[in-house]
Amino acid sequence: MRTAITGGIGSGKSHVCRLLAQRGIRVYDCDAAAKRLMRDDAQLRQQLTELVGPRVYINKVLQKLVLAQFLLASEANKQAVNAVVHPAVARDFLESDYPWLESAILFESGFDQRIRFNRIVCVTAPTEVRVERIMKRDNISREKALEWIGCQMSQDEMVRRSNFVINNDGLTDLDDQIELLLNHK
Repeated sequence: MRTAITGGIGSGKSHVCRLLAQRGIRVYDCDAAAKRLMRDDAQLRQQLTELVGPRVYINKVLQKLVLAQFLLASEANKQAVNAVVHPAVARDFLESDYPWLESAILFESGFDQRIRFNRIVCVTAPTEVRVERIMKRDNISREKALEWIGCQMSQDEMVRRSNFVINNDGLTDLDDQIELLLNHK
């Protein structure tokens, strides 16, 4: 049974995944996988080199600034990079033995289309809670935190596309919700 976990920035997806790990559940981290694959996967390195140019890797080391400049240059560049990285991550997940996957951009990346999930879980939190978490975690202004939230798919849309919701508002018991999720078939 494959389960995907998603949620907007500051919702507490990673915290929920740590609680799942404490229960022995292994969750595939898409962000960490993308970084690992861009570093170690020869086919992905070749695709990125062809797309971005020979300066994107020096001695097989990803030049993050070069990649960032390419990504920020245009929406088309961003989409082109995503079009090679996201399938590589999906393929890597499918080749792994992980039953759970965590992705903040589950829907935007197309993971929900590339991978057949039995259920999709959305971790939510009120906007103000999310803003406070982001400000504290990243030491940024309220305006910047709101800007980051605004760049993502709306929480309401994520909930609409999900089968199960975990409310991580800081008040509702997460352990009870996780137990309900684990017992929900």
